[in-house]
Amino acid sequence: MKEPLTIAMPKGRIFEEAAALLREAGFKLPPEFDDSRKLIIDVEEENFRFILAKPMDVPTYVEHGVADLGIAGKDVMLEEERDVYEVLDLKISQCYLAVAGLPNTKMNDVAPKIATKYPNVASTYFREQGEQVEIIKLNGSIELAPLIGLADRIVDIVSTGRTLVENGLVEYEQIVDITSRLIVNPVSYRMKDKRISELVEKIADVLKQKATV
Repeated sequence: MKEPLTIAMPKGRIFEEAAALLREAGFKLPPEFDDSRKLIIDVEEENFRFILAKPMDVPTYVEHGVADLGIAGKDVMLEEERDVYEVLDLKISQCYLAVAGLPNTKMNDVAPKIATKYPNVASTYFREQGEQVEIIKLNGSIELAPLIGLADRIVDIVSTGRTLVENGLVEYEQIVDITSRLIVNPVSYRMKDKRISELVEKIADVLKQKATV
């Protein structure tokens, strides 16, 4: 048997939507695939190996070649800037990055503080707006930062906006729309081009069908 095609995928919502998309594209993933707690899952029938990872780690695995392909949010791609090919917009897990904070408040005139999981994206955005800011990197509960006086604003993912509302925050600016992307290791793209191209084409066909519905 040929070496399996290794695909890195994040757990959670993206995993569920990506698994559904792969099934729609005709790939046979066993039912237990969705409920497995394993970090590495082999699907012998398709000769696939899946690595389940933290979202921010997926591009790293693909860049270093331990995964041939990966599924990563555009937010992660913008933040990480890894040396990978972005070959397909999967149109799943749609959301956007936004600037938010307490209502009816202005940012400090001198070095306002911005809390975020996305320091590179945030600093680039505010620099393009001509604003000098101090970036505070947090890994979770970003909404806390304005509430406890840690930051003037936050930059975070917004899906429904419910989390902002529940924490008494409002959205000030939308930065960029986010969807999940299929990414490929450049060397794998050359060495396993036929198999990767077949997978990409099957998924692309499903996306075209969805777009016409």
